[in-house]
Amino acid sequence: MFKKKLITSAITASLMMGIASTSFAATNPFSDVPADSWAYDAVTTLANDGVIDGYPDGTYQGQNTMTRYEMAQIVARAMARTDLEKADKAIVDKLAVEFADELDNLGVRVADLEKKSDNIKWKGELKYKYSQENHDEGKDKRSNKLEFKLEPKAYIGDSDWTANAKIEYTMYPETDSNADGVKVSKAYVEGPLFGATVTAGRTSLDICQGMIFDDEISGMTANFGSNVFNTNIAIGRYSENDHDGEIPDGKTAKDITADYYGVQFDYTPNDNLALNAGYILLSGLDKDVELDLDVDDNKANLWYAGGKYNFDKNVALVGQYLQNADANSYDKAGSVEVQYKGANAKDAGSWGAYIGYRHLGENVTIETGYDEAAEGQKGLVAGVEYVFTQNVIGSLLYFDGKDLKTDTDANTVYTSLKFKF
Repeated sequence: MFKKKLITSAITASLMMGIASTSFAATNPFSDVPADSWAYDAVTTLANDGVIDGYPDGTYQGQNTMTRYEMAQIVARAMARTDLEKADKAIVDKLAVEFADELDNLGVRVADLEKKSDNIKWKGELKYKYSQENHDEGKDKRSNKLEFKLEPKAYIGDSDWTANAKIEYTMYPETDSNADGVKVSKAYVEGPLFGATVTAGRTSLDICQGMIFDDEISGMTANFGSNVFNTNIAIGRYSENDHDGEIPDGKTAKDITADYYGVQFDYTPNDNLALNAGYILLSGLDKDVELDLDVDDNKANLWYAGGKYNFDKNVALVGQYLQNADANSYDKAGSVEVQYKGANAKDAGSWGAYIGYRHLGENVTIETGYDEAAEGQKGLVAGVEYVFTQNVIGSLLYFDGKDLKTDTDANTVYTSLKFKF
């Protein structure tokens, strides 16, 4: 709950510079706000500009408490203004984020504010990560990286379409060296088309809870349906060279790029349960490229299903199963984990933890989104995340299990410190 007097001060601080030219010409619409009141200029200005309303009896009643819903109405009117200075827009932007849920209930999208305040929005992160893999048989591996990512979003005219990109740069602190240049991993447009949300370009895939891969394709996706039942369709080309790093003799980059066709269905009947199921066809795979898929006829038929159940606001059970119908061996993958709480980047001091088990057959997983267990491994996993201060998140993850091919012990320790902006 909020005091109207406090809210008037906050809104006045953010809006007065943009509307001061009309403030002293405004008449007082409220009988209970005298001219000698400290709030007179603010209340009359905001009221005459349509930012705040009084009560039907012609009073303002500033001593009363204000609900979040009433506050959201004020923020919505502020969002609709087009004559605010840039600094004032930034403050209104913060208010819109705080009251995003209430604004959504009013039918006001925060994205509408973004389009009016600035045509291009930037977000990104700087992340340091260190991991140590140990194998009873095979080579131990150590990774020490600093990754920098930028994600610009540009609004296209007055439409709901946006142009998006993801720019990545990696350096290795241990050797004070850079990776091979700056990489643009995403570049796509996104917007509504025939009742669906469509992307076209080099776009990301958010499927199978990240078990198959956390990656991109060059093509199109279409997402349509409702909050209860939703369908995502994707078609495009997927580069095997992204993971092998080499093009075999006699081959071109086009030769080792596969066709991708996929569909995922999501069913969320209530706040406690979310289910998914999907199918992917990768065709035109080249066996000379190490994509970790031993398949027949240069193709892979991948089927998967999974879900999440929230026992309460703190505890959730998450599971996923995946199979490659064309693999000759190691054709199954599965994961189950119990999650407790969750780290919220905006909430300093918040934290989350999980413990679970993964079995990742190397002929069905390609480039998983997991940071502890890798393709071709099975075993126990555990991890914890903590928000040190707003948008600064640390993590510590651990895997203890086996390498499937050799059936020998392996373990991994993974740590990271991420700065989001």
